[in-house]
Amino acid sequence: MFLKKNSTLGEKNGVSYINGQIKFQSISLNVYCYLVDGVLIDTGAQSLHKHFESFIDKSDFDQVIITHYHEDHTGCAAYIEKTKNVPIYLSEKTINYCTKKADYPLYRKLFWGKRKPFHANPMPKNFTSKNAKWDIIDTPGHSFDHNAFLNRDTGQLFTGDLFVSERTKVVLAEENIPKIIRSLEQLLLYDFQDVFCSHVGFMNDGRSALERKLTYLKSIQHDVLTLFREGNTIEVICKKLFPKKYPIIKFSSGEWDSLHIIASIINENN
Repeated sequence: MFLKKNSTLGEKNGVSYINGQIKFQSISLNVYCYLVDGVLIDTGAQSLHKHFESFIDKSDFDQVIITHYHEDHTGCAAYIEKTKNVPIYLSEKTINYCTKKADYPLYRKLFWGKRKPFHANPMPKNFTSKNAKWDIIDTPGHSFDHNAFLNRDTGQLFTGDLFVSERTKVVLAEENIPKIIRSLEQLLLYDFQDVFCSHVGFMNDGRSALERKLTYLKSIQHDVLTLFREGNTIEVICKKLFPKKYPIIKFSSGEWDSLHIIASIINENN
């Protein structure tokens, strides 16, 4: 399997970052790792370890906070545990899972690598960095352990994988659209300016982008429930609302699919 790997470094409004990219045929994936005020946010993927480990080696940080347990965010955590004497924080819900060998489908291991076991501390409700106080905001939906991080002093919000795309077309089987809606509503109650997404990067006018995503998902939810109450099956509703078949659906053997959007909405409302 021939994968093209690359990375770019940058800085935006006092936040340093590395963005690792992986391409295979028509599929292109990427993930960010951020460094701000002595805090490393997420650790990148094991398959991109040469890029992320170099960034980690050169970075000055005294704590690591991880948005959620997925392997593209935790892939180099074991390396940090081995080489740096700093605490790593993760949701208590998935600490035990991450102490074990990677357990996810082969295609994800081919793209993101095999995440090595590591040990983390339970995520606090808030924390302090060198010059700022932070809120940790429980934002499930993309994953059940997902958190967003808000720097109270700068108004910078790190949304992990809660945003990713304004108009969501395919999701993982574990994702839950109604929970994502509630998490977006929760985030929008906070006062923030800059928004940093783990896959889009820095978002100009991030609040408006989050509001547009919320409006879009609410519209999809309304359409799904309307069609379901009219007697349509999940498969029929999917063909009506998401007629395009994306390459990731076949490549992931259905772990990524538009069907999961429909199913999560119907299951939650039943």
